[in-house]
Formats: sequence, structure tokens, C-alpha cells
Amino acid sequence: MRTIFTRDWKRPDRLVVLASRSPRRSALLKQMGMSFETAHPAVESEEEYLDVKDVRRSVRELARAKARSVSATRPEALVLGADTVVVHAGAILGKPESKARALEMLEALSGKLHMVVSGVALVCEACGFALTAAEITAVRFRELTRQEIAEYLAGNDYADKAGAYGIQGSAMVFVRKIDGCYYNVVGLPVAKTISLFNAYVTRKDADNV
Repeated sequence: MRTIFTRDWKRPDRLVVLASRSPRRSALLKQMGMSFETAHPAVESEEEYLDVKDVRRSVRELARAKARSVSATRPEALVLGADTVVVHAGAILGKPESKARALEMLEALSGKLHMVVSGVALVCEACGFALTAAEITAVRFRELTRQEIAEYLAGNDYADKAGAYGIQGSAMVFVRKIDGCYYNVVGLPVAKTISLFNAYVTRKDADNV
């Protein structure tokens, strides 16, 4: 009898498409051993999906919307969507729209605990499969000086990252403690992503019995 432990989740029977242009997510999928293509999701007004009162659900729904926007034009593919936000002091911090906003975010996170929440979704229109998951990681920054923040913002590493920082880059020196999945903070919760592919594989087996 086949189980999730006897199937190779890295090689599903369909083309895998990552509905994201994030180089970090692509790099993590490659490290996981996946073969895939990338596509840009067509989702407008992403902020409208996000609800600080139920962040886990809302990031899952946004990830699903991104996956479905690509799956609509590639119905035979297995499409992976993802979204990551930072939650602090009752507010959702997405990607900063300016350097000034990035400065505000980093000053707010300095010396404080915040949550990084990611939603992932795996969708296949042709086979009627759609499943989502969410991951939360707690991150605490040490106290940052204005000079440290200014030096970081002098580069462009903050521009496309939730909370205005990338833990895998030079902002690693900001982190005092992390509790949970490190890869979630990078942008793709690895274990939760594997669970979605395993669910697809086992569902397919069950349907073929």
C-alpha cells in the first residue's frame, strides 16, 4: 500500500508552476529538489484579502487567489501560490512602498517581537485539487541604532520584502531570536509546502483505486 512515505513528492505527475517571481521562493524550491516553471500571478488589490483579525485565513486565501490566477490559464499544471506578511502591534506590514515607509517599519520592529505569517496554496484546475496551509514564525529583533537602519536602507534589499527586511541577507544581524520555521521568514514554509504536495499525491492514489 502506498503512503506519503513511499512516494516521491518532488516529482508529481504534472508540471509544477510557481505563481511567484520571488527569487527567494524559487531558490528554496530548487533546494527542495523541485523542477518547476515560474509565472507572475495576476491578483489586484492584494491588501483587500488581508485581515489582521484572521491573518492565517487571509494569507491562505491570497495564496489561493495567486495560484488560481495562474491555474486559470494553465489548468493542467500543479500551481503553487504563496504570500508572506509581517504582523506587529495589531497591524499587517507588507512590502514597503518607499524608503521612508521602510524606515518606519524597521524602527517599529527594533527591539520588538513580531510574527511572520505565510500562506501557501497548491491548485490544479484540471483535476479539481485545491489545498492551502499557513505557517507562523515569531521573530524578535535586537535594539537597532538609527545608523544601522540607515546603512541597511542605503542598499535596495528592503524593497520587495514584507516588513522591509530579508532574514537571509544582511538583515540577519537584526535578529536576536527566532521561534519556528526559518524558511517561512525567507518566504516559503518548507514543511507546509511538502505537506501540500504529499496531499496531492495521496489524493491521486486514492482516486485511482
